[in-house]
Amino acid sequence: MRSSSIEPQPKSADRSSARTDSNLYVALRSAFPSHMKQCAVETDTGLAYSWQDLEDASAMVANLFASLDLEAGARIAVQVEKSVEALVVYLATLRAGLVFLPLNTAYLKAELEYFIADAAPAVVVCSGANFGWVSKLAFASGTGYVFTLNDDRTGSLLERAAQFSRVHQPVAVRNDDLAAIIYTSGTTGRSKGAMLSHHNLRSNAQVLQQYWDWQKSDVLIHALPIFHVHGLFVAIHGALINGSKMLWMNKFDPKTVLRWLPQATVFMGVPTMYVRLLAQEALTQQSAQSMRLFVSGSAPLLIEHFKAWQERTGHTILERYGMSETVMLTSNPCRAVDGVRQGGTVGFALPGVQVRVRDDHGQTLGVGEVGGIEVKGPNVFLGYWQMPEKTAQEFTSDGFFKTGDVGTIDAKGTICIVGRSKDLIISGGYNVYPAEVEGFINALSGVAESAVVGVPDADFGEVGVAVVVAKPGFTVDPLHVIAQIKSQLANFKVPKRCFVVDDLPRNAMGKVQKNSLRSQYA
Repeated sequence: MRSSSIEPQPKSADRSSARTDSNLYVALRSAFPSHMKQCAVETDTGLAYSWQDLEDASAMVANLFASLDLEAGARIAVQVEKSVEALVVYLATLRAGLVFLPLNTAYLKAELEYFIADAAPAVVVCSGANFGWVSKLAFASGTGYVFTLNDDRTGSLLERAAQFSRVHQPVAVRNDDLAAIIYTSGTTGRSKGAMLSHHNLRSNAQVLQQYWDWQKSDVLIHALPIFHVHGLFVAIHGALINGSKMLWMNKFDPKTVLRWLPQATVFMGVPTMYVRLLAQEALTQQSAQSMRLFVSGSAPLLIEHFKAWQERTGHTILERYGMSETVMLTSNPCRAVDGVRQGGTVGFALPGVQVRVRDDHGQTLGVGEVGGIEVKGPNVFLGYWQMPEKTAQEFTSDGFFKTGDVGTIDAKGTICIVGRSKDLIISGGYNVYPAEVEGFINALSGVAESAVVGVPDADFGEVGVAVVVAKPGFTVDPLHVIAQIKSQLANFKVPKRCFVVDDLPRNAMGKVQKNSLRSQYA
């Protein structure tokens, strides 16, 4: 079993097993090119940061943290707009042996109050515009230091760090020492802090470097937010541990991506980004001819958009599957020799990762049978912060983590995600998997996308409701949707009502917020 909770380490704790090379920063730093003056990050505002800049700036911030005399395992909570300086704070936290706690910039006062009270950070870094109310929350919860950092290279953190040395020896850590806490979205109940160790993150970065066939000549377009696993751990770690340059935009802009495509080889995005890129006439095979790899994740990619991308660019998007608690778990093949990328699937278990599908009674299911996905591997987190009971519930007796996702594994080992277990609709005693119904609705003429959710019903316990978005220029008749689905699916799977809306509610990573839809249409 995983440890259920990790408390801050007292300074007198035995550190005999701690090693400098266990520090994730050391693994990333070892891949920096020998010519440190080369450009590591180029921004959409024309700024350029060398590898030496990343090394020096993170050393100065790490030395600032060291001067604060923080306890081992102290948390550094960061809620700032995306910038290269925010990346530097992350690297500094790693090399200082502290714990990075990124917070979504959309979180408001009540949400931030919960995270600060729960994680008890020793340091909070916020934007200057929010300093007044954030500092009050932080100091009231016992936080010792609050710094500001803005996306225009200003703020008290940088002013203080400028006084410190550019030389810093990364702190020795143990493999299972915490590197980061990532709070889950909290769609049901309290948000949970997933505790990720230096080893969790390092092992996953090393596996992805090989599996995705990173080349020394690769250049990554980084258009994702960095408070989330996809942008922070998958994209940034991927570039740094390969010594690859990043083309960096603080906010996604499809025109900037297209302008950068000829200079790049790798792009990682969420489905919404691909949809917006497909809307650009300038997206062609010629514009993408220098690209090696397009990766999509964090939300399901519609098969329609998967095929449209193939037709427009000549490239097949690589879909993969991961979680806040595990970083990446599975991936479609990168190299042609490893197989063909299949739209609508998340590929195979990554090297070192075990994936199985089991029923509610703990029985392993056969090929193609739908059940709960459970995983095990060096990338799987240590547990939930301050929640030992919840951690114990989410791990099986043989050490597998119950992801909460529902899916299938075919005879070749290809994994398909059907949905989240909490999204399962049980109508009249029958299981209805929303993703299956959504697939049929999305195939109807004029439908851009859909979401099916369960709402309470006096007769059946739950019934399905379909929420549909029409394609531009099309009109969708809700009654026609229901009639069409009735001709294709068993009656218990057919939604009882259909609503047509302009947009589906999404979080920052493009995932449809079904909890919001359930509340709205209950």
